[in-house]
Amino acid sequence: MGQPQQPDEEQAGAQAGAQAGRPPLGVGMVGYAFMGAAHSQGWRTADRVFELPLRPVLAAVCGRDAAAVRTAADRLGWAAAETDWRALIARDDVDLVDVCTPGDSHAEIAIAALAAGKHVLCEKPLANTVEEAEAMTAAAEAAAARGQVAMVGFNYRRVPATALARKMVAEGRIGALRHVRVTYLQDWLVDREFPLTWRLRRESAGSGALGDLGAHIVDLAQYVAGEPVIGVSALTETFVRERPLLSGASSGLSAAGGGERGPVTVDDAALFTGRFASGALASFEATRFATGRKNSLRIELNGEKGSLAFDLERLNELSYHDGTEPAAHAGFRRILVTEPEHPYLEAWWPPGHGLGYEHTFVHQARDLVHTIAEGGQPLPSFADGLQVQRVLAAVEESAEKNSVFTPIAS
Repeated sequence: MGQPQQPDEEQAGAQAGAQAGRPPLGVGMVGYAFMGAAHSQGWRTADRVFELPLRPVLAAVCGRDAAAVRTAADRLGWAAAETDWRALIARDDVDLVDVCTPGDSHAEIAIAALAAGKHVLCEKPLANTVEEAEAMTAAAEAAAARGQVAMVGFNYRRVPATALARKMVAEGRIGALRHVRVTYLQDWLVDREFPLTWRLRRESAGSGALGDLGAHIVDLAQYVAGEPVIGVSALTETFVRERPLLSGASSGLSAAGGGERGPVTVDDAALFTGRFASGALASFEATRFATGRKNSLRIELNGEKGSLAFDLERLNELSYHDGTEPAAHAGFRRILVTEPEHPYLEAWWPPGHGLGYEHTFVHQARDLVHTIAEGGQPLPSFADGLQVQRVLAAVEESAEKNSVFTPIAS
């Protein structure tokens, strides 16, 4: 007679049985740098934290350098490596294609993946131009009729505190919206000798701080407010117009430059005001030249009955002012967003044990898996990504025309 199973063996056996009872969702990812690592973290972790109806399987990752992508596959947990994204899309064990490349290849890869019958997750901004985003959205809508899903990766929607803010706005806790002000400040380009990476070339990135950071804050503002921006008045500036050419590979926001220099063809900063559909006013600032600010995103909403404020540097907190309380003891109060009743928190740690940046990608994977299994359509959709792209295009148009108010195309 065999020895009795130990508790950890019983748990492992139960977990294996549960996994065997759920269909796999084979994921193939294109790109493995900063966003690729973040998305990998999400796919690896989601099924270990949440009870998912499908079992994500990290089938293959793709990059152009065979040795580098094989190393990345081993480090990030992918079973196989490919050097041609077309080969990755063609794999039978890939059901979903996760696009984590620079913006100039988003449209081609996503449209091909949808045509091949795959689900798609595409990093933000959706594309480099409105025309590309329109083509991607049309492909996504056609694929939806076949039961496929296409989502754009605005991960800051998945912070529990911003999801709670959206819920409170929808419940009418701050009343009719009057103002939204949102900033996204970084400083990694302050050094004028930082090299000319792809993020500083229009042909690769589409735009600079506007697309990189501005896309996030436009989406976040519209998401939390629950309504679209309908027009903008904008200024943009490129402070350092030439930089050293890249002398080697870049990693995340780190890179080294050589002696030759080349032109910066994107904006360094964008500052714009806007109007929401309800008539509420908004202000936006996106820059990579805010000395001392590393990844500072802040949003505040003021309504007729109260206000909400969120700061990414205090990610587990939401500030709330109830304007209906007597003035004698009214004021902003801190909501520690770590309770099981808060969005996403039912599966994590005891109250007071905070989450971090990487958890937004875990929540993104969780939501996408549920959407696929339930046959729904995800949020944010490619149509949402297109709307953000139209706002970015209107910002550039306004800036080119001395800040003239520019309506958002529909």
